[in-house]
Amino acid sequence: MGSPVQFEEGTNSFASGRLSEPLDGDARAAGYGLRREALSPMETLGQSIATVGPSLTPVATIPLVGALAGNGTWLAYVLATIAILFVAWCIGRFARYTSSPGSLYSYVTMILPPWLGATAGWSLFLAYVATGASNIGGFYEYANVLLRDASGHMASTVLLSSAMAAVTMWFAWRDVKISARLMLSMEALSVTLIIVIVVLVLVRHGFHGDPEQLHLHGVTGSGLRLGLVLAIFSFAGFESATTLGAEAREPLKTIPRAVIRTAILGGFFFTVCAYTEVVGLRMDGKDLATSDMPMHVLASVIRVPMLGTLIEIGALVALFSGVLACITAAARVLLLMAHNGLAHESMRSTHARNETPTKATVATGLAALIPVAVLAARGANGLDVYGWMGSLATYGFIVTYGLVCIALPRYLRDHHGVVNAATKAIPWMGVVAMLLALAGNLYPVPQGPYGKLPYIYLVYLFVVLMWFVVRSRPKPTAQDNSEC
Repeated sequence: MGSPVQFEEGTNSFASGRLSEPLDGDARAAGYGLRREALSPMETLGQSIATVGPSLTPVATIPLVGALAGNGTWLAYVLATIAILFVAWCIGRFARYTSSPGSLYSYVTMILPPWLGATAGWSLFLAYVATGASNIGGFYEYANVLLRDASGHMASTVLLSSAMAAVTMWFAWRDVKISARLMLSMEALSVTLIIVIVVLVLVRHGFHGDPEQLHLHGVTGSGLRLGLVLAIFSFAGFESATTLGAEAREPLKTIPRAVIRTAILGGFFFTVCAYTEVVGLRMDGKDLATSDMPMHVLASVIRVPMLGTLIEIGALVALFSGVLACITAAARVLLLMAHNGLAHESMRSTHARNETPTKATVATGLAALIPVAVLAARGANGLDVYGWMGSLATYGFIVTYGLVCIALPRYLRDHHGVVNAATKAIPWMGVVAMLLALAGNLYPVPQGPYGKLPYIYLVYLFVVLMWFVVRSRPKPTAQDNSEC
């Protein structure tokens, strides 16, 4: 097998769609200046888990799903897990044969036309940046809540956002190994606190089933469909371990395992939390659909209210690790796009000692910070910013996931001679799942700022594709000039 994605510098190979080298193989043949084989399997897994931010879903997303799906909230997460597993299977198949910092962008580029490769690259970059921005918004909101409760005072939202971005950029630039360990430990702490509450609630309720949930009492088809869309968004970023292709040990083994495990573990965790939140709030006479602090209610149900406060602190920690994970992933995608001529060549640089992307990390961090700082300065609520930027990110993830699923059957057939029922059916199931998620996000037409987000994404895509067209034009040679 050959090396990962590489394009000849100084040629128009990206525009023509022809690769200078085969795309299969591990990342050792082309490290792109990154630290090779630095991350253990657990640290690689931590990248995907931190990007998903599983501890945020019980606090912020499950109540939204519950408002739509009601007693079918747990079923919405079961169906979402199945849909994501279709996509995870496709990503995992790619990751078994090829790895590079370009992640899903590399997978699409090797098979589909160059303009679709550019679409995947810039969509994935936007998805990671917007997710990071979403987490920064959530961070300054939760940080001010804790500050107000503790001291009666609140800090400048712009200052909190800037400090958050600066610290995460420093960690992402300093050492990928430190970053990975920090992300994994932070998420482990937050998830552990939530698991404690979930177990205690189930013990108090008794391990008999909840008839209203099991019989889907009051659940409507439209509510379940819309709830399923939101549930799918809980998994966004589960594939980000693929951006560590040059830095993970045995990437062709550890990366596909990290992707699949994140999808499975996340699906199980979300489903159990959804079931428990519905039954736990009912025990307290409340409805999940009208509760904005469900974990506080559950902590009161088990008579340990302090755990609710710890969950809030855990959410703050999870938001920090989520920003760090997104900057780490986006910087590596930008690095490879720069090597391939799709981004400015200055983004190729890596630090000689730290072996991390230097300018790409700064550019990514600023791209995540600037829109949040502007919105914060205009008085936007942090949870609104969390919702707006997170919704924008989902367009990038859905488009990229769909393109990967489309590319897989041809890749397996042409590069490895693999053609069977699974390779024919599963990728198209993934495509259908992403199309349904996209349709559910667009119809019925969202109100307010959410209705403008599809147009923002389309304008962004138009601009970067025009950049692609300009960059891919052949440069005139001296001979051409002499003939003129």
